[in-house]
Amino acid sequence: MSDIVPDSNDRNASARVEALLFVANLPVSASQIAEALDLPVKEVDTILKELEVLYQGRGLALQRYSDRYQLTTSAEYAQDLEKFLGLELTSRLSRAAIETMTIIAYRQPITRPGIESIRGVSSDGVIRSLLSRGLIQEVGRADGPGRPILFSTTVDFLQHFGLNSLDELPPYELEADESEPQKNGLLKD
Repeated sequence: MSDIVPDSNDRNASARVEALLFVANLPVSASQIAEALDLPVKEVDTILKELEVLYQGRGLALQRYSDRYQLTTSAEYAQDLEKFLGLELTSRLSRAAIETMTIIAYRQPITRPGIESIRGVSSDGVIRSLLSRGLIQEVGRADGPGRPILFSTTVDFLQHFGLNSLDELPPYELEADESEPQKNGLLKD
């Protein structure tokens, strides 16, 4: 029977980690939690994995982004929460914004010229909009002419799209006609 029920120290450590995650206003790493609670990092990693499983299909979720964790509400209940809190749905993302977000999510870090070469149109306005919404962030500069800014997604991106981590993105697949370069004779080979 003692093998099935965790001892009180295990439950206590798990509860302490959960309490810290509840009050953390930003995502925290396992090492930050371990240091704050004076626990081994390996134990905290195990507890975080257990909490991730525990929260699946529940009203709360443990969100993971770049080895940082945050306790959030589940995306599937967003409409209920917006209604309860009296929040109006903010303006939805445009098709161009979704397209740009997809490129950044799958190719991050990526530069504006990299995004534009894929989209085929200027992306200045869309990038400014996504930056102001906090869905993307500047993460450095590329080595190359002009040292263009590199962009990546943020934790807010995960929350907006109801993801717990970037690992939950569907696999990237090209459509059959996209995989072959177009040969229309207008561009030099």
